[in-house]
Amino acid sequence: MPQTIENPADWEIRSVIRLLNAKDVKVAAIHRQISEVYEKNIMIEGMVRKWVRAFKDGRMNVNDEERSGRTFVITEDLVQRVD
Repeated sequence: MPQTIENPADWEIRSVIRLLNAKDVKVAAIHRQISEVYEKNIMIEGMVRKWVRAFKDGRMNVNDEERSGRTFVITEDLVQRVD
């Protein structure tokens, strides 16, 4: 049984999807392998399918894209106030 990896970064899982997709591994098999190594419910198969489609369409970046909306900023001053 493979060793499990806890709390992986999102880009790490997407990198695995990109690698396995490049090796022509099917979506269900990618999902199964991710579920074996990472937490069981780390990503649903539909989301794996979405990322496989994005990589097949030419996406190269595994990082989150910038989104509009409220920015998230934590300052040292804010941390001290909370403490």
